[in-house]
Amino acid sequence: MIELSDFLILGIFLNRKNIIIILMAIELMLLAVNMNFVAFSHYLGNIDGQIFVFFILTVAAAEAAIGLAILILLFRTKRTINVDRLDSLKH
Repeated sequence: MIELSDFLILGIFLNRKNIIIILMAIELMLLAVNMNFVAFSHYLGNIDGQIFVFFILTVAAAEAAIGLAILILLFRTKRTINVDRLDSLKH
């Protein structure tokens, strides 16, 4: 049986054609980690997991902002967001 984690990992490793889909798969994995922290924090009656979620959300927001900035820069220079065509960082 295919698990949810298989779909999340497949989003990064098998679908390496579009940068936007790769970024969305990374965001989904970070949100899944957050849900686990909140669930276990509530189950154990400890607030540490919920506090840690705020740090993960901060990192996810920074990753999204920097990732989209790099994506816009690549699109302006290469005119594509296809990963197969972004094989070098030289002009």
